[in-house]
Amino acid sequence: MSDSLTVSQTQILKAIIDEYINTAEPVGSESLEKKYNLGISPATIRNEMVSLTKTGYLRQPHTSAGRIPSPTAMKFYIDQLMEERQMSLADEVKVKEDVGVKSNDIEDLLDEATHELSHITKYLAVCTLDKQDKIWHAGYSHVFENPEFNDFEATSSLFSFLEEMNLMRELFFRRMTGLSPVEVIFGEELGWPGFSPVGVVGSRFTLGDSQGALAVIGPTRLQYERVIPILRYFRDLIEEIGHQKYAV
Repeated sequence: MSDSLTVSQTQILKAIIDEYINTAEPVGSESLEKKYNLGISPATIRNEMVSLTKTGYLRQPHTSAGRIPSPTAMKFYIDQLMEERQMSLADEVKVKEDVGVKSNDIEDLLDEATHELSHITKYLAVCTLDKQDKIWHAGYSHVFENPEFNDFEATSSLFSFLEEMNLMRELFFRRMTGLSPVEVIFGEELGWPGFSPVGVVGSRFTLGDSQGALAVIGPTRLQYERVIPILRYFRDLIEEIGHQKYAV
């Protein structure tokens, strides 16, 4: 599908997604023309937005003239257009010290890592192991910083999910393949009621004979360029500290 996009369509799509991530509002052609130096006429922008809507990259909410990106567009953005913003060396060192020093066993390690991950990303963070019926989570308050979760059904569905071990296992150990270090799953792909506004950035890790999963959860317009490299670092850190400190 992405092979069929022209250069101008790709440029417009990236600008729309960048704007949507920043504002959480449907994006119109006028704001694109004013804020982004696309070098394309307003009429061309409008026509291309219509084309991108027909091909499934954009959607038009009923109450707005603007467009929002579909999960297909977000996946294309993450895979092809986004530039990752790596953690600073100072942040990496601080996280490693905080998580390593404060933890006395594997459960402490996962608890500290989850809290630190939420603190640094400003999103909800969760962690679980396949051999334990326990969930570590932190950052509930960050959920309410996103207007998508002003909707009662969306918030209720998300919080219910965090209490359902079977759903957690399905997401982390069946829907997530573990074939790549970091995976992105959209609520719409899961087909769970009320979950369509949700985006999940997850990573599987190994501790001894256990498989674990760590994830950042928020709206579909998560700041993926920040979150993906951060999550990758935390995954590696958990394995490193687990193997070094606890000889798992």
